[in-house]
Amino acid sequence: MHNPQLTKEGKLKHLLSIEGLPKSILNQILDTAESFVGVAEREVKKVPLMRGKTVCNIFFENSTRTRTTFEIAAKRLSADVINLNVNTSSQSKGETILDTINNLTAMHADMFVIRHAQSGAAHLIAKHVAPHVHVVNAGDGRHSHPTQGLLDVFTIRHYKPDMHNLRVAIVGDVLHSRVARSEIHALTTLGVPEVRVIAPKTLLPEHVEKLGVHVYHDMCEGLRDVDVVMMLRLQSERMTGAMLPSSQEFFKTYGLTQEKLDLAKPDAIVMHPGPMNRGVEIDSAVADGNQSVILPQVTYGIAVRMAVMSILAGNSE
Repeated sequence: MHNPQLTKEGKLKHLLSIEGLPKSILNQILDTAESFVGVAEREVKKVPLMRGKTVCNIFFENSTRTRTTFEIAAKRLSADVINLNVNTSSQSKGETILDTINNLTAMHADMFVIRHAQSGAAHLIAKHVAPHVHVVNAGDGRHSHPTQGLLDVFTIRHYKPDMHNLRVAIVGDVLHSRVARSEIHALTTLGVPEVRVIAPKTLLPEHVEKLGVHVYHDMCEGLRDVDVVMMLRLQSERMTGAMLPSSQEFFKTYGLTQEKLDLAKPDAIVMHPGPMNRGVEIDSAVADGNQSVILPQVTYGIAVRMAVMSILAGNSE
C-alpha cells in the first residue's frame, strides 16, 4: 500500500509519522539538519530556501516550545509565517477542522504545521490539502510527534555517532507519550540494537514489546550499562483515574537521580523532550549536570525542523 507521506517517486511529501518511513529518508533529514546547525552562528541567521513560501503554524493545542521552534525554523529558511492558535479562534465558534483548512488553503499557504489533541488529525488534513501543499505533524494525541523523535535521534547521533552499538533507555510515561512512539520507530529504523522502556505497568501501552523494545519495570535494572537515558514528562493531563500513587512516589521509583544515573555508562547522556517536571521525573542536579544534553536538544530542534521543511519545499510538485 502506498505510504501517504511519500510521493510516487518515494520522496517526502508530508511528515505525519516516523512509522513507515524508510531509513534513507530519516538519514536524509538528519544529514540535512547537520548542514543547518551552523546557521545559528552566522551574523545573518537566514538561508533563502523557502523565500516566497508561506508556512501556517496551526495549533489546536498549546505548545510554546514546539510552535516557537517551528516559527524560528521557517523564518531562518526565509518563509513567511502565520501563527494560528485555533483554541481561541474558529474551533471555539464551532468550525470543523476541515473548514479551517479549506479557508487557509484559500489563502494560498504552502505548508501547514499542525498540532492537535486528536490522534490522526494530521493524516486527515493531509488527505484534504491541494497537491502542492505539505503537512507536518507537530504532535497528534497520543499517536506521534515525528520532529521531536527526529531531533532526539539527531541529538543522540551527535553525541554517540556509532548508532549500531547503542543501548537507549526511555523512562516514564510511555503510555501517553507520542514522543516515545516516534523515538522507538526512529531508533529501531536507524539500527539501534537495544531500546529499553522502563515504566510501571500502568504507564505502558499493551503489547509494547511488539515495537521491538525490551521492557523493564525496575529502573535500576533497566539503566544498567545504557548509553542514553531519555526521560519522559509525566502527562497528568492525559491520565484518567489513579494511574500513580503520587508524584513523590513516582520520583522515588522512576525519577532520575545521580545515584540511578551512575548505573548507566559513565559517559551516558541524559535527555528530556520538555517541559520538565523537576523533582518528579528528574532531579535538578541531573537536569543541570554535565551529562545532560537537554538544552542542546532544543537548539538542534531548530536545525531538524529546518531540514524537514526545506526537504518538503524542495519536493513540491
